[in-house]
Amino acid sequence: MTVIRGPAAITGAASGIGRALAIELAQRGCDLALADRDEAGLTSLAAEIGARRKISVHRVDVGKADDIAQFASDAIAAHPALNIVINNAGVALMGTFEEIDQAQMDWLFDINFWGVVHGTRAFLPHLKTQAEAHIVNVSSIFGIIAPPGQSAYAAAKFAVRGFSESVRHELAVAGSPVKLSVVHPGGVATSIARSSRTGAGVTDNARRAQMIDRFEAAARTTPKDAALRIIRGIERNEPRILIGNDARFMDILQRFRPGTYWATLQRRLEKMAKGT
Repeated sequence: MTVIRGPAAITGAASGIGRALAIELAQRGCDLALADRDEAGLTSLAAEIGARRKISVHRVDVGKADDIAQFASDAIAAHPALNIVINNAGVALMGTFEEIDQAQMDWLFDINFWGVVHGTRAFLPHLKTQAEAHIVNVSSIFGIIAPPGQSAYAAAKFAVRGFSESVRHELAVAGSPVKLSVVHPGGVATSIARSSRTGAGVTDNARRAQMIDRFEAAARTTPKDAALRIIRGIERNEPRILIGNDARFMDILQRFRPGTYWATLQRRLEKMAKGT
């Protein structure tokens, strides 16, 4: 079992799973390099953690490769022993494929996929110099199943999964000290749905409100529980970290019904909506 000592770099650290990870890792003795576009959120988080750990905060737009490269340089300078990188930042986009335009799809991919790739590339040379190190790339249960209305998000999260699994295998073949886990959260009670963008072709605001309500009703895992599950996965060097009973159920379902799982899930969701 890996003993987590840190320091750790976390993107999307100002809220949700990223914030919970920062708090839990700090309690375990990790110094932290915290990145987000939300500077006020980072300042609040650093104040909550307090002076017991060395904290550096970095305003970073993970959709910009130059921002990530600068973050890696600054984080390593502030924390020379940094050996954990968690590529967590992500956004959501509501609408069918025909309702989202190409610019919106590019925006999502720049953050949800290329942000992970650039983060891995920027930190990997340094991580390879450590006695042991770990990369955590956050995908989604929508990197395992692909529901309607999530074409861009699912495509990016499937890409994170494929990229991460291939890099993990490359690191293992090379005998690298760097381990890599890919995370597939189910419904986690964060603000990602409420802060999501809506496809340019979506004109029905009531449908957006309904989608948010359904997500929040189904999001039963707390950010703290998600963070604890990820930390346990790092300690155990788990290649795939599923978060929540919903994620575990959907993972099993798609294994047994890889081409037809959606009909079963749709019936289950309809029952949940009716409260039966």
